[in-house]
Amino acid sequence: MKNTTIIGLFLGLFSLIVGMILKNAPLASLVTNPAAIVIILVGTAACIFMAFPMSDLQKVPKLFKILFSEPKLLPRQQLITMFMEWATITRREGLLALEARVEEIEDDFLKTGMRMIIDGQDQDFVRDVLLEDVTATEDRHRAGAQIFSQAGMYAPTLGVLGAVVGLISALQNLNDMGKLAHAVAAAFIATLLGIFTGYVMWHPMSNKLKRLSKRETELKLMMVEGLLSIQSGVSTIAIQQKLMVFLTPAERTVFNEKEESGSAQRDSA
Repeated sequence: MKNTTIIGLFLGLFSLIVGMILKNAPLASLVTNPAAIVIILVGTAACIFMAFPMSDLQKVPKLFKILFSEPKLLPRQQLITMFMEWATITRREGLLALEARVEEIEDDFLKTGMRMIIDGQDQDFVRDVLLEDVTATEDRHRAGAQIFSQAGMYAPTLGVLGAVVGLISALQNLNDMGKLAHAVAAAFIATLLGIFTGYVMWHPMSNKLKRLSKRETELKLMMVEGLLSIQSGVSTIAIQQKLMVFLTPAERTVFNEKEESGSAQRDSA
């Protein structure tokens, strides 16, 4: 299993359940307290509906899909190799020779940029259009992550609200110790659910969306540099050196080893 969201949720639930067992706390109390569930979950949803417009909230199902499937982005090493190949074709046959490769590109952002440079658009125009696209994408991603971040802020506070409601119920049963103990336990279950959903679910999910957005933004900026370099007619080595800055030192080492191996194979052939 490679999806870290599922792993994290499993570990979070595992730690909660095992912790309650070790503390001899009844697990049934987690699901036999509908009041706490309503206050925390429905209350958090109410806060989110008041905090965001419907246009943003309509994207929540898609955001959950991203969290649990993680979009497959083009590997940066593969992207460098692709741009090096395109640079070789451009220097040998010209930009129009890349027109046959456009339909093979699956990434819409890269395809749009490729079409613009093939059409002979001014380099400043191409840069401005692509960077505006990157900025707009960052804004959309930021709004999506903020939904989960706000949910993580509201849920623990609503847990306190649930505890207050539970304690009010407890104060009405001072003469019945059995009901009093049950009401106090229910009050703390509300706090538990608020803290758990806020800090084990919503805040980490928000952070993951931010990280995924950062990775996608870096990849798009890498595409912009590659496209502008091809349009400028730089050499294959120059475009490799320019795009290598987007790789970590370990990734650069692996990439160089693959390039050396590929060159050796071509020379021997």
